[in-house]
Amino acid sequence: MTQSLAGKIMIITGASSGIGRETARRFAAEGVRLVLVARSADRLSALAAELGGDTLAVPADLTKPADIDAMLERTLARFGRVDILFANAGSYVAGEVAGGDPDEWDRVIGINVNGVFRAVRAVLPGMIAQRSGDIVVTSSISGHQAIHWEPVYSATKHAVQSFVHGVRRQIAPHNVRIGSLAPGMVLNELWGVTDPAEIDRRVAEHGGLRSEDVAEALLFMLTRPAHVTIRDLVILPQNQDL
Repeated sequence: MTQSLAGKIMIITGASSGIGRETARRFAAEGVRLVLVARSADRLSALAAELGGDTLAVPADLTKPADIDAMLERTLARFGRVDILFANAGSYVAGEVAGGDPDEWDRVIGINVNGVFRAVRAVLPGMIAQRSGDIVVTSSISGHQAIHWEPVYSATKHAVQSFVHGVRRQIAPHNVRIGSLAPGMVLNELWGVTDPAEIDRRVAEHGGLRSEDVAEALLFMLTRPAHVTIRDLVILPQNQDL
């Protein structure tokens, strides 16, 4: 038996594009009340207007602790609680370490690691107090194996995996769940794929996932019965050779 998500309060970071945007659309259809978080105020406003209902747009840069605090404060002021955090905001860097830009690494680590850790820390006290809540972090297949063309990105996702596994055991006695959702190649803006015809072609070749596929996987994770935790869900296109 699955759980209904109708009426739950969900924060989605990285909501202005890709996985985050499609998750917002999918979960709005389930009756979830959404807090959309990303850096682009214009994109968030457009998405909130599209979704309608009781949707809150919160422009925020998750590399800034004050913005994370404001995200939580605005959510509680509007809705009074947080039931679900989808810590999805992230960035990507690839290339040879010998020729890499350490400042760019710092930026990616700030979003993929520090921003995730702080967002989870922000919502946990409230979830523990109400003895309910779900957290899912967007990881990657790179969090399960080191991929040689993206070692810094892989390292950030390995950090996320370790964090989720440790936090899960801390919060389980409080009736709060946490898990990671680890996609392979997703055909969206993060990977520079925006042409619908190209997306359709690569999906038909089983060489990539749609953002909508990841949103459906997240819905599966969050609608499991309360006694079930999906600690890790890895979702790959059939023909990705990893």
